[in-house]
Amino acid sequence: NPLKLPQPLTENEALQQLKSIAQQNKVYRSYIGMGYYNCITPTVIQRNILENPNWYTAYTPYQPEIAQGRLEALLNFQTMVIAMTGLEIANASLLDEATATAEAMTMSYAVTKHKSNHFFVDINCHPQTIEVIKTRAKYLEIKLIIDNPQTFDFNTPIFGALFQYPATNGTIYDYQQIIEQIHQQKGIVTLACDLLSLALLKSPRELNADIAVGNTQRFGVPLGYGGPHAAFFATKDEY
Repeated sequence: NPLKLPQPLTENEALQQLKSIAQQNKVYRSYIGMGYYNCITPTVIQRNILENPNWYTAYTPYQPEIAQGRLEALLNFQTMVIAMTGLEIANASLLDEATATAEAMTMSYAVTKHKSNHFFVDINCHPQTIEVIKTRAKYLEIKLIIDNPQTFDFNTPIFGALFQYPATNGTIYDYQQIIEQIHQQKGIVTLACDLLSLALLKSPRELNADIAVGNTQRFGVPLGYGGPHAAFFATKDEY
């Protein structure tokens, strides 16, 4: 039987109909915080990079401009992360900040010379980060210590630690002495960073952290309705 379709629309009519549907959306202000920030995508970047056909259109069918453009974008991303964190090596991207912290815990467990299976998690980490780490730790049989780093005794045997920098409520702590304490017992330290804040704050390298993770939503990605937003992961060359 013939399909029961409505009468066809011109392109202009279809756009008007879609626009009227979109206008029914209710736009609210977000107060969630916890690693999400409202931001502006500069028009010059949007037009000349994100909407630039040179990045996504092949010149001829047999030339890989799309792949080259993507490779260049990934290289730019890694170079920016290295510059901001001060660490020597960075990956291209991870799903989100919570996943990146779980990967950092897993890597710490693999490279540490400590015999403990206890991992310290800053109680001031974003709640979604703590939940993902709990799930990852459960199946790797890693014991989590979720506590306040300002009162915790870091002479307790741990193979690694994660701190939020700045904390989920925006507080900025100096972790340098705590990091030295953990290093004395051969532990690995991860900082979950607000990448843009590193333009002003001491970098993970200056604090002598081993791993830096976080997300890049603040670099012009609109809030939308949550995440995930491309995460970063940087570490020392020796790892």
